[in-house]
Amino acid sequence: MIKIAYFLFGNPKFHSLEHRLFNTIALVNGTLNIVGVFGVVYLENFKVLLALNLISGLTMLFMYYLSRVKSIYFILYWPFNLTILIYLSAMWFYNGGSLGGNHYYFIPALVIALILLKNHNIYLIYSVYLFFSVALFYLEYNHKDWVVGYANEMDRYMDVGGNYVFVQILTGILIFILSRNLNIERKKSETLLLNILPKSIADELKQNDSVSPKRFEETSVLFCDMASFTKIAEAMDPETLVGELDRVFKKFDEICIEYRMEKIKTIGDAYMAVGGIPIENKTHAIDSVLCGLGFQAYMNEQREIHNLHGKEFWQIRLGIHVGPLVAGVVGNNKFAYDVWGDTVNTASRLESSGVVGEVNISQDTYDLVKDIFLCESRGLISAKNKGDIPMYLVKGFLPEYADPINSLRPNQQFKRMYAAELLF
Repeated sequence: MIKIAYFLFGNPKFHSLEHRLFNTIALVNGTLNIVGVFGVVYLENFKVLLALNLISGLTMLFMYYLSRVKSIYFILYWPFNLTILIYLSAMWFYNGGSLGGNHYYFIPALVIALILLKNHNIYLIYSVYLFFSVALFYLEYNHKDWVVGYANEMDRYMDVGGNYVFVQILTGILIFILSRNLNIERKKSETLLLNILPKSIADELKQNDSVSPKRFEETSVLFCDMASFTKIAEAMDPETLVGELDRVFKKFDEICIEYRMEKIKTIGDAYMAVGGIPIENKTHAIDSVLCGLGFQAYMNEQREIHNLHGKEFWQIRLGIHVGPLVAGVVGNNKFAYDVWGDTVNTASRLESSGVVGEVNISQDTYDLVKDIFLCESRGLISAKNKGDIPMYLVKGFLPEYADPINSLRPNQQFKRMYAAELLF
């Protein structure tokens, strides 16, 4: 059903809201005008009414063709509306005037004009429709002989009743079309916003037009980048390079979601994520280490695959530090959710001082995860602007939590405890 709708009206991924609305309204109105032929065959002057319905219907379907197939729609705004107004004006005089209920049609006609509005002047549109409506009532009042009446009262009641029902159906269809398309656009906007900001932050931004900075006392910051990135990148063309990075970072995104980490940003070949924000939790340190091990496993797997094909692939340097930070959104244009504080700076230094291919953690992180993971001390390591700080490498899970075959993977006991958040 969705594929049929996309085929008839355009795919939301490739066609704007205005374009899809024009396609839909042109097709619906053109079809209904042609179907309306069957509603005038019993009237005395049915030949004229039949010609009006056919000509207007085919004209609208031609505009639909130009819009859907040739992607010409914006310049058809006034031709389309004038076609409707001319058709309604002709029907007014040839089909009983205001006694025939033709004035009902000016309501959905104005709705159509407003739906397709976009960059057109709303006051001009209202003025045009008001002018036509007033002019038709004026002409009928002063020149009743210009209006073709009905042969009898039964014809009038049948036609007026049909017009009234038809207008209700048309208005309902227009509202349905608009609401459905607006829902599609709203979903697209929501998806895009949630790809930029966490849901709670996006909700706050929509409600208040701003986001208040918030301090988090317990978080884990993960930094990683690609070792030998420049050297390997020099052997790639730009498209291949971006494609490889895109594939790696998409996988990193999936791993972050799996372990409840909030991706903050990527800068070149660097990737940053934080645990414990925007929703605070007690497992953030474990989350970050699990995430780091997931990154490590994926990159090792990709390295082996590339080596089998005689290609080089990156290894990662990865650092994790726990502590307080401030998170929020700054600026108005191209805003992003970001974090600040010494915890962030220290995590960055841990990454730059890390061992290639290993998960490098700070003393504070080690203190929180040592009962879960097997860690190897590196001693005091010099970090830029931080002096000598103790660092550890995460080598896998402790025996009670490790998979019997692979110590880098958790066993079922750990998975149950992690799912129930019973690790602290």
